[in-house]
Amino acid sequence: MTASNNKSTSSSQSAKDGAKEGPKDDGKPQRPRDAATLVLVDTSSGEPRMLMGKRRATQIFMPNKVVFPGGRVDSDDRLAESADELTDNELAKLLLEMKGHQSPARARSMALAAIRETFEETGVIIGRAVGQKPTTTVAGWQTFYDQGYLPTLAGLSLFARAITPPGRTRRYDTRFFCASIEEVAAQTGEFDDELSEISWYSIGETADLDLPPITRVIIEDLGDRLKAGPLGPLAAPIPFYHQRSGTFRRDLLST
Repeated sequence: MTASNNKSTSSSQSAKDGAKEGPKDDGKPQRPRDAATLVLVDTSSGEPRMLMGKRRATQIFMPNKVVFPGGRVDSDDRLAESADELTDNELAKLLLEMKGHQSPARARSMALAAIRETFEETGVIIGRAVGQKPTTTVAGWQTFYDQGYLPTLAGLSLFARAITPPGRTRRYDTRFFCASIEEVAAQTGEFDDELSEISWYSIGETADLDLPPITRVIIEDLGDRLKAGPLGPLAAPIPFYHQRSGTFRRDLLST
């Protein structure tokens, strides 16, 4: 089910402004690629804090911006072994308005991509320790498996979705997941160079950060999600940001 919603004029304007940023493509239509982001939230101090980092200046997509860890879904994400699965409701939410071929395997791969990208960019492991390393050979997941963990999906909750507007160099159909810091099994202290200045920020502190406009909108949605109840799977409408017929929209998707 899809419903139009104009919750916040300032939020909508920020996201529309974001559509004007960045270099243009070569004129050829760009099909959005599946991507996933994980917003880890620490509420132990009473004030929610989110894990974020700054993108490299040399990156084509959103250089120098402070963002949540995440990235595109890879083919290996469909093959990855996990210690548990998404709840039925979270799986159903991911299938809503899915472009192209709809399948539970594709939906599952989005959650796995969020966990893998978070591990690669921050060294944080969302998983369960296992007695021995998985025997499955999945190249994109081997470094994660080598830590002695299997990824865990049951604690993830989809809370927003956004498609990069037309006219950008790269376009993504990004699903935003949230999870409690309690889902973190370990931190390796080792990660790639996608992000720097990795730290935990309160919602108030993000006002002074150089964020993409859509990230500011998503942070507002996270605030609403935190008011709705404890982190974890939740049956609630999902804000969906996209353009249709040249018009920016904030729709609400619900199962």
